[in-house]
Amino acid sequence: MITNTQKSERLYEEAQKYIPGGVNSPARAFRSVGVTPRFIEKADAQYIYDADGNQYIDYIGSWGPMILGSNHPVVRTAVEETISGGLSFGAATEREITMAKLVCELVPSFEMVRMVNSGTEATMSALRTARGYTGRNKIIKFEGCYHGHSDGLLVKAGSGLIAEGGSPDSAGVTPNCAQDTLTARYNDFESVQKLFELHKGDIAAIIVEPVAANMGVVLPNESFLKQLREICDVNKTVLIFDEVITGFRLALGGAQELFGITPDMSTFGKIIGGGMPVGAYGGKREIMEVVAPLGPVYQAGTLSGNPVAMAAGLAQLTYLKEHAEIYGHLNHLGQKLYGGLADIVKMAKVECTINQIGSIGTIFFTGEAVTDYTSAKKSDLKQYTDYFLHMLNHGNYFAPAQYEAMFISNAHTCKDINSTLEAAAKFFHV
Repeated sequence: MITNTQKSERLYEEAQKYIPGGVNSPARAFRSVGVTPRFIEKADAQYIYDADGNQYIDYIGSWGPMILGSNHPVVRTAVEETISGGLSFGAATEREITMAKLVCELVPSFEMVRMVNSGTEATMSALRTARGYTGRNKIIKFEGCYHGHSDGLLVKAGSGLIAEGGSPDSAGVTPNCAQDTLTARYNDFESVQKLFELHKGDIAAIIVEPVAANMGVVLPNESFLKQLREICDVNKTVLIFDEVITGFRLALGGAQELFGITPDMSTFGKIIGGGMPVGAYGGKREIMEVVAPLGPVYQAGTLSGNPVAMAAGLAQLTYLKEHAEIYGHLNHLGQKLYGGLADIVKMAKVECTINQIGSIGTIFFTGEAVTDYTSAKKSDLKQYTDYFLHMLNHGNYFAPAQYEAMFISNAHTCKDINSTLEAAAKFFHV
């Protein structure tokens, strides 16, 4: 039982004097669960350690990229060898070519790729490219799917579909930035069809998480992704899969490999750099050739493809490629953890729903099936807070919010999963 968090509390008090909210990303704030965030000193394999010396089983994994576990020796060694030659050049390197060749080999939709520095930058750039390629203005996103914090994507839907575009979901985003973003309902193909009818000939792209993971994990229904592929083909619209969460995690080729649906473009985040601040977007050659310096769509990044990030990413992706058995291990652990949680809530006769695919999953505190943002929002946030605090105090480090995913790494063991399930059983009194 973890009781000492004094140093984290002192650090948080000091941080708030200099950093908005005391954190450099709202996801770290712990505000929705009403406690002080843990300040982390180190992570190794499946464990994470806070400033007070407390050890936790890590089910965040830097929000997904630590698929091999933290501080994996193969990745660490690659970084150590690289930094001896310098941290950054702002110039072309051979590693960028090696990385581009590897990801084009692994990702079904990639014929060309551009490295960037974050998932937000990747999605923003992919959408600009799609608009430049098609000469159209409108894009469709889905309610509850998050694609980074660029202005045109911080858009909310009102009651029903908004025919004239979305409205800003953040202060500082102007209506003009939001007006070309149309919002449909995840897993509701009819809502997509209606938008195409209302904006015939002016939809440049659909961007979608093939498995939603930013409203909690929500799986696509059996025909949803196939229908999106078909309507984009008919309307000559660019289909973009945001695989910042699912890329290289659900399968080596991402969700697109797992589901057998190939988008026109895809975006990736930090997993492509072994946890370093990296992103990438890519797709069909004819689309990517409109990107500068070849084409008229401008996008640049002084540190994009920097040598340290490329070395880390190459090490991790090469290891995954050479050890295909990792995915079987991840799926086994996923079934053990999420299946075990499902058994526990069933025995406890409580209203909870477990959504899971492979190594990612979410426990929703609602008895209804969670298939979209509307159903996800029916979750009891107070119950999640109670559960989160119980699990945290019993050494399990989860996302401090209901609408997030849990991540299992290859470093986790059956012993870890059993420990987590024992703590969950205590919470549910079974």
